[in-house]
Amino acid sequence: GFLGLTGKEGFWKQYAKGENVIIGIVDSGIWPELKSFSDRKIRFREHGDGDDDDDDEDEDERVYKRVRGWTGKCVDGEAFEAAKDCNRKLIGARYYNAGFNGDAGVKKLFPYEFLSPRDYDGHGTHTASTAGGNANVPTTGPAAVFGKVSGMAPRARIAAYKVCWGLPGDPGAGCFSSDSVAAIDQAVQDGVDVINFSISGSVTSFLDPVELAFLDAADAGVFVAASAGNSGPTASTVAHPSPWITTVAAGTHNRSVVSSVTLGNGISYTGASSTAAALPATLLIDASAAAADGAPTAGVALCFAAVDNGGVAVLDPVKVKGKVVVCNRGTNARVNKSLAVFEAGGVGMILVNTSPNSLNADFHSVPTVHLQNTDLAAVKAYAAIAGATAAISQATVDLSSPAPFTASFSSRGPTRAAAGNLLKPDIIAPGQDVLAGVSPAGNNGREFDLLSGTSMSSPHIAGIAALMKELHPKWSPMAIKSALMTTAGDVLDGPNTASGVIFSQGAGHVQPNLAADPGLVFDSDIVDWLGFLCGVQVAPSFCTSRGIPVLNPSDMNTASIAIGSLAGEQTVTRRVTNVSHGHATYRPVVTGMAGYDVTMVPASLTLARGQTKTIKVTFKRTTAALNAYVGGYLTLTGGTSKKVSEQIKVRIPMVARPVALAAPAEASDSFGIKFGYTGAFSATARGLIPAVTNVGNVATNQEVEIAVDIPGGTTYARFSLFDANVSPASDIDLLVIGPTGAVVGGSGSGTSAEEVNLVNPAAGRYTVVVQGFAVPGNSGANFTLFSWALGSTSAGNMTVTAPATATTGATGTIGLSFTGLAAGNKYLGAVAYSGDVPLPSQTIIRVDR
Repeated sequence: GFLGLTGKEGFWKQYAKGENVIIGIVDSGIWPELKSFSDRKIRFREHGDGDDDDDDEDEDERVYKRVRGWTGKCVDGEAFEAAKDCNRKLIGARYYNAGFNGDAGVKKLFPYEFLSPRDYDGHGTHTASTAGGNANVPTTGPAAVFGKVSGMAPRARIAAYKVCWGLPGDPGAGCFSSDSVAAIDQAVQDGVDVINFSISGSVTSFLDPVELAFLDAADAGVFVAASAGNSGPTASTVAHPSPWITTVAAGTHNRSVVSSVTLGNGISYTGASSTAAALPATLLIDASAAAADGAPTAGVALCFAAVDNGGVAVLDPVKVKGKVVVCNRGTNARVNKSLAVFEAGGVGMILVNTSPNSLNADFHSVPTVHLQNTDLAAVKAYAAIAGATAAISQATVDLSSPAPFTASFSSRGPTRAAAGNLLKPDIIAPGQDVLAGVSPAGNNGREFDLLSGTSMSSPHIAGIAALMKELHPKWSPMAIKSALMTTAGDVLDGPNTASGVIFSQGAGHVQPNLAADPGLVFDSDIVDWLGFLCGVQVAPSFCTSRGIPVLNPSDMNTASIAIGSLAGEQTVTRRVTNVSHGHATYRPVVTGMAGYDVTMVPASLTLARGQTKTIKVTFKRTTAALNAYVGGYLTLTGGTSKKVSEQIKVRIPMVARPVALAAPAEASDSFGIKFGYTGAFSATARGLIPAVTNVGNVATNQEVEIAVDIPGGTTYARFSLFDANVSPASDIDLLVIGPTGAVVGGSGSGTSAEEVNLVNPAAGRYTVVVQGFAVPGNSGANFTLFSWALGSTSAGNMTVTAPATATTGATGTIGLSFTGLAAGNKYLGAVAYSGDVPLPSQTIIRVDR
């Protein structure tokens, strides 16, 4: 209802329910007995007629017909019988665990797991039922208070591909990229129309194996929705940066579940809660004062359950029994904290954030209220008083909460992978306290649960894309993505033109009814994507040798515009296609973009039905402050919708960061620059220095520590692994620990190509941890770690030439020549800049010999 799918004017009534569209869920498997995946008529008379708008059929009659073009299958396995557990709703179920060394490797790590498509954790079941679960399924257990649930595309078919194993927090639990790639490739071959991937991904690379697997999927006509990540509110944390993927941020919805805790001093605090029955005034204790003998201090304050601490409880039952316990948020699962309180004999919990974060109404083991960090000090101060008490009220459901806001945990841009020249995330959808099906096996017997994360927002978009696929079967995945983006609304975080708001919501909050008839779309295909790759992370010769134009990443034909380094003036190009029912004329309006002149050519755009035309948008800096992003929108207004008489509005978010010098972050030879100021300019050499190498051997789930000394005066340090220097081919990760013992960097792609960079690092001994995530066989992988500590002086082996002056809008060349470099070495250096205004500190230079 919040998204406008239900009701007489809703998407399901007006347009489609996803009939015969197949959604592939690459996740932790599926719980097939859930009514969300039944292929029979759902008529639960004890809950009323269950009006799901289907034809009135006999209760036992199958209402799903066979779907054409499907070549997938269900496979048998532990506690999963394909003939019984699959049906015409759940039409596919496979599992992949080669990354864990097969069935034996899984059972060794996770003896409780099902060696089959059956879901133990519940994550895959939740995403599947959100995307395409049946309509109006009555909930059970603690969730029954909420009534019935429906997937976004209730008539879609589901195909589950299990690649994730183990419970979160268990050593080794997760999803190997090799298994994900195998599942994605199989899903495409099977014939899915949509893939949901609620699994994190690369933040920096378009060449990650999973990203490339999705490139092939999109080229085959499959729409891909993926999670933006849960590393917010920090900027530049967004994952899945590729333009061929629809990357989804997480927002709130208008249903909140709240209760209050009243302390013995009479002060009440309101927070998120699913407490079914009130708890009267009860003795209160802070977890940090309730440690069991030998328990780790941090684990006590965080209320580690036995499962979080090797089977050993951290709370002392003598101190906790019969009391409400104050627990800090962080590290372990929120529901494990209330489990720890329950295991110790506690009867209630006050869960408090230690920094700004989301509030979540989880189903807890004891009555619980989740409070914001602003309440932390007062609650803990009162809990320290002898005889302190707390009472928790019964939770109430509010269906009129202001929404949507961006969830605090939701990752946001600007994207690091394209140096800010591509806007990610693309769109935002509900992702906090989402009610859907789960696996009873890993969820204390519950069939339904409230979960939060961009894992929950992504399947909303996957399901809505399935609706669009039924409505517009000939549209490409990028046309569907464009329609969802250009018709989106706004979160309530602040002014919609603020760059921070745009970097959190992307194009905005999804509005399916408007997306059904978007007027114009921004389409792209494999040629565009390869040209984009050659403009960012692939050698341009790869494209030029094949006759493919190399794209400036800002010119990627997306329904958004991002310019990470705008020097003076820049023009970007887009292609738009008229997908409306007739001839249409559109005119542009620019909002926001303070300190810029923004113009579009042509100033009036007229297209026949099906026609594609090119537009050019020019950004000229006037008064915008250097090095700070500015946001806004280009809205093309014109045409008319089939359903309403109002003109269609095609809205494109824009972000741009003005700089005094546009230069690449890294190069290996001479390169071009562009000036955003007029005045003096110079460029000087730092380095080149050869790498220091360390060799070693690492096996799966093993760590090798290597000490690296960083001298004083280091301006830039880098630690790298290369696939070519790891044998056999493996998935190896890096973690870097600083002199104080704090983690200062990490890298964890799906291969062994890892890199950690530190700018102006403190002098001292660093520990580089080489982690074997997935190494074939039992002999481990031989690796070479490369490290550099670059100072501020020239080594005499790199000559730099540069323009002596800068002129706004002018371009120039930084010329590089090298002498005396030894064969077989990897060198690192930099070109440092200076001038009349603040300039980028340097361009890193990497040269192999």
